[in-house]
Amino acid sequence: MKVTFLGTGTSQGVPVIACQCRACLSNDNWDKRLRSSILIEEGDTKVVIDTGPDFRQQMLREDVRKLSALLFTHGHRDHIAGLDDVRSFNWLTKSPMDVFAEELVLESFRTSFPYIFAENRYPGVPDIKLHMINTEKFFIEALEFIPIRMHHYKMPVLGYRIKDFAYLIDANYLPDDQKHKLFGLKHLVIGALRREKHISHFSVSEAIKIIEELKPESAYLTHISHQLGLQAEFRTELPAYIFPAHDQLVLEM
Repeated sequence: MKVTFLGTGTSQGVPVIACQCRACLSNDNWDKRLRSSILIEEGDTKVVIDTGPDFRQQMLREDVRKLSALLFTHGHRDHIAGLDDVRSFNWLTKSPMDVFAEELVLESFRTSFPYIFAENRYPGVPDIKLHMINTEKFFIEALEFIPIRMHHYKMPVLGYRIKDFAYLIDANYLPDDQKHKLFGLKHLVIGALRREKHISHFSVSEAIKIIEELKPESAYLTHISHQLGLQAEFRTELPAYIFPAHDQLVLEM
């Protein structure tokens, strides 16, 4: 299995308009982060988790011509705004895009993209086939996905385990009754917005505490804001097996 980090930033991240901090002015490509998303590949199966506003740019950059499905963690705009751009895949494949999400996210789609669901649809609007999921495991082609229930302040969100890899972002609470799904990981990806505590995101210290409890072989911090400063400097603050993720980082499993 191959995992490509399409984006590792946040709408509170880099570059921030008119911000003059060192991270926003950095020439290091690792400090230039698009909105958080990953591409999972196993044979001919290709699944993108979350389509933020940068989805089109990410697909063009990685030269992705076909996707098996889109999978979503939650319905905030920085994770769903790119859904409109599935129309390009519709044109290429002449078929609907399979979309997997729980009911709360599907409601966000209907609110944000009502034209997709109109009775008399305008020609050329995105064509999607919805698959409602919950906390039960499910398959996308041959890949098994195990949902992990978390909370993003008061909003329920989902993380996912796929084989010995897990992706947990946009959360500040991981219930104890979900942790048994996350032992024995090779790679754990977890959101860590900034050093200071945040109302709806794990801080760096909170993310590290979870990593230390779950004991993956390696861990990667994502959904990183510019408040963490230069990645080259931030990296030196972390334990040897924990890394700040960067756009276009690839993990092979």
